[in-house]
Amino acid sequence: MAITTAASRLGTSAFSNATPVELRPSWTTDDAKAVIRTVYRQVVGNEYIMSSERLTSLESLLSQGCISVREFVRAVAKSELYKSKYFYNNFQTRTIELNFKHLLGRAPYDESEIIEHLDIYENEGYDADIDSYINSVEYQENFGENIVPYYRGFNTQTGQKTSAFPRMFRLYRGYANSDSSQLGGGIPRLVVELGQNTSAAVVAPSGGGNGWAYQASKQGNVPNKALGGTTPYGQASRVYRIEVSGMSKPGYPSIRRSSRAFLVPYEELNNKLQQINRLGGKIASITPAS
Repeated sequence: MAITTAASRLGTSAFSNATPVELRPSWTTDDAKAVIRTVYRQVVGNEYIMSSERLTSLESLLSQGCISVREFVRAVAKSELYKSKYFYNNFQTRTIELNFKHLLGRAPYDESEIIEHLDIYENEGYDADIDSYINSVEYQENFGENIVPYYRGFNTQTGQKTSAFPRMFRLYRGYANSDSSQLGGGIPRLVVELGQNTSAAVVAPSGGGNGWAYQASKQGNVPNKALGGTTPYGQASRVYRIEVSGMSKPGYPSIRRSSRAFLVPYEELNNKLQQINRLGGKIASITPAS
């Protein structure tokens, strides 16, 4: 059953009819390998894992039946591999967002969940915080000892708040995307929404003409005059809105911004596009500013 009729446009088709990966009784070596691949994809945020990065000792323990899938997930989340990608270089709140996504398969429900995990980390440390996800009743009821965590936030289910659905798309940016390569970097995605108890509209991760790579800045400071000139927005004959991701500021050192928007008259459009290209920006969309 499809998650939504817009599954293909939202990039969730791969999960529509997917069966949870489980290490069943009388499992084979191939079954164990499938579990290991799926755990890396889910817990390490769909990141490509090089041979030198693989946790071979843990893989061996799972393949020999010495540990359960749950304990393998726990060990991966506590590993230096995971920390190097999602802990050391991220804001703590961003790490918590990703822990919810990777270990419980959903987005945080409200600000109290973020505060709870901040308290655990501050008072008991990183490992204790990871244990709080893995040892939770929610984890046990949904995944047990032998099911690899999967994205539950796309599906309507008992006990899940509807606000978790659009928030999940703030964390999920497409099946081929990895969590360490998103344009937003280590900055939290849900802090404002959770703090205000609101939920943003779903933005498709790819395709279409809606500027999938663009995320408005926190200030929301789109200019109200074309090119900063004297022509007020809406009065020029043809004005276009350009949404840009990853553009660098002029000067040294190079500082990258996650997103910007410009209002540009048609006559200056070509020059502006060349300028954006020189600064390394990625055009997310060009639409009439009507």
